[in-house]
Amino acid sequence: MQTTPVTSEHLRKSVIAVPPLARTNDLVFDPVENTRLIRHIEAGGVSTLLYGGNANFYHIALSEYHNILASLAESAATDTLIIPSVGPAYGTMIDQAAVLKDFDFPTVMILPHTILTTPEGVEKGVRHFAEALGKPIVLYIKYDNYLEPQNARQLVDDGLVSWIKYATVRDNPAEDNYLKELTSMVDPGIIVSGIGEQPAITHLRDFGITGFTAGCVCIRPDLSQQMLVAIQAGDFELAEKLRQGFEELENLRNGINPVRVLHDAVSLSGIANMGPALPLLSNLSESEKEQVTTAAKNLLKA
Repeated sequence: MQTTPVTSEHLRKSVIAVPPLARTNDLVFDPVENTRLIRHIEAGGVSTLLYGGNANFYHIALSEYHNILASLAESAATDTLIIPSVGPAYGTMIDQAAVLKDFDFPTVMILPHTILTTPEGVEKGVRHFAEALGKPIVLYIKYDNYLEPQNARQLVDDGLVSWIKYATVRDNPAEDNYLKELTSMVDPGIIVSGIGEQPAITHLRDFGITGFTAGCVCIRPDLSQQMLVAIQAGDFELAEKLRQGFEELENLRNGINPVRVLHDAVSLSGIANMGPALPLLSNLSESEKEQVTTAAKNLLKA
């Protein structure tokens, strides 16, 4: 596992995969199947894995946190960057900071909380966690009222942010006043598009940010990585063709649920058995599985 600090070059080098987490039928973390997925992603040329929402780190038990972190660190190749998550509750992330002291992860992402927050309170909580961890963190902006751009700038200026995952969904990603203001205040070289392949071309081309995170990259890491390279080369026609290959499965993620669809898509594609979804989520219905199986296998053959 890579342990050096994350730079803009790391963010440009690889698509940031956001994989699900494998569990056995009794909901215990499954290191064997999880490693199978890691190897598949690495084989496609992707060297950064971010364990966050798709891995349902929102509902992970503190009692299993150390064991999962240890397995992720041991399973990754030498040049693979693993980034776990903490939170979203303040008390949870502070307790997790103590566990993380046993590991050499170069950074950690704070999961965004959707209720009982204010921008000033979030800034203070991020500051407390980063100081407790002793390392800069990944700031995950998913909602307009979560943090104001000036809050993000202050955290960056104080050296508490490694990079920013920007994932606020817009009807038209080209019309995003928040992102425009954010990139005017913070170096775009540390901002990453955080909503998969679909808005990545617009975000990187029009706002000048650095890379992108994705879930469907777990199915076809090679195609997603080729798309990143095409965008960086300015070959937007090729990038668009590659993006369209992910559209069928992404539409199902948007229509059903992004996390649940990806979790079962990895299993239904035969890449690795992710097992049951960790509550408070559930697996897909049988009719939903039929649609997802078709889309996942189409992506594999693309």
